[in-house]
Amino acid sequence: MRRDDARPLAVFDLDGTLADTGHRQHFLQGRRRNWAAFFSAASDDPPLAEGVSLALASAEECEVVYLTGRPERCRRATLLWLERQGLPRGRLFMRREDDRRPARHTKLEILERLGRQREVRALVDDDELVCDAAERAGFTVVRARWALPSPELKDAQEREGRT
Repeated sequence: MRRDDARPLAVFDLDGTLADTGHRQHFLQGRRRNWAAFFSAASDDPPLAEGVSLALASAEECEVVYLTGRPERCRRATLLWLERQGLPRGRLFMRREDDRRPARHTKLEILERLGRQREVRALVDDDELVCDAAERAGFTVVRARWALPSPELKDAQEREGRT
């Protein structure tokens, strides 16, 4: 077996890919979005079976890493959630607190940095704009279409740079 640092990377998004955010979408409705409550409730996200299965299968050949638009302040709760779901241990890349660029920019920047260091076997993400940008940059993409899309979350990812 090859050493971990030589294995290709499988890069997984969290919200809408591994974590079902449906129960906390109401915090994003209306004009006054409650971001603190939205992110606090992430600890209670049910896992998405399709994404979890794919991450576990990917771990057989790849090092699994996580790439999320969640802000850095959510790191501890996110790591605990990943552990509780039995997901592979892996590095977690998060949005800087002051970064409000669209997810397609922040995630692609990190993905390209990872790709300069190691082979990226695939990116698994539910955000179509992130997937499009990654494909244009030459990455293999698995579009996570197993969760119900949320217009509020898509708006937050693209226009508000929040997740």
